[in-house]
Amino acid sequence: MSRKFPIVAVTGSSGAGTSAVHATFEALLEAESINAAFVEGDSFHKYERDEMRKLTDEWERTAGRAISHFGPEANLFEELEALFREYGEQGTGTTRLYLHNEERAAPYGQKAGTFTPWQPLPEDTELLVYEGLHGGVVTDTVDIAQHVDLLIGVTPIINLEWIQKIQRDLRERGHSLDMITETILRRMPDYVHYITTQFARTHVNFQRVPTVDTSNPFAATSIPGPEESFVVIRFATPEGVDLEAIRLQIAGAFRSRPDTLVVPGDEIELAMRLILESRIRELVDEGRRLRAPSV
Repeated sequence: MSRKFPIVAVTGSSGAGTSAVHATFEALLEAESINAAFVEGDSFHKYERDEMRKLTDEWERTAGRAISHFGPEANLFEELEALFREYGEQGTGTTRLYLHNEERAAPYGQKAGTFTPWQPLPEDTELLVYEGLHGGVVTDTVDIAQHVDLLIGVTPIINLEWIQKIQRDLRERGHSLDMITETILRRMPDYVHYITTQFARTHVNFQRVPTVDTSNPFAATSIPGPEESFVVIRFATPEGVDLEAIRLQIAGAFRSRPDTLVVPGDEIELAMRLILESRIRELVDEGRRLRAPSV
């Protein structure tokens, strides 16, 4: 799709390469003098932390099922779609921040786990970059994916995702293994229906696959690093991508299918730069062309 104000959405879990995507974007935007607006997916959660904890228990007692940040009940899907629609048409919109921890909350004089007030996006931007869980969500009432010009999936295989959550919650949040296991089970229906379905809509998908044994994520004691992984990169329309040229520039890369490139885990930033830079540049150049006054 061609629009005056393009939107790029990076959807997926933390720890799979989202930081590499952000680094790729920052380098490209600086090199090309592109003024972008960044939107965090957590900003469109519906509830602050304390309220979410209470509602989780209440839903299980009264509705017989869980509420989770993966699903629609705990998110502002309509507001996110409205932001994408407005930005694509006018280059404007509103967002806010979710303050995850005390360090981030301190400058705002707020508690961790709360939202800042809604604020307009910065003026005179020419690209919106979304990073979060729901950049490609489609439900009976919203179609967020239709507004995205470049949808990028970044995800680990499920056992690796569980290992990352278990290790984080054990070490940083003091949760017990039983508590973490219960949370994983409680969120599974929403994960299946609202997270995994997005990766069939991505234009390009990066999936990190460990090369070490992760068969029992609940017994793992460490998180596999990039050097212990491969990244499987799948293209929705490989006809427009010179996969062979990209492969030749990445040591150890190979093609497993006509639409799939596999690269060593510690080469993900190079792979993302080679794959994404030209596409983002094309989107921004097209937007500039469409915004230019006619003569």
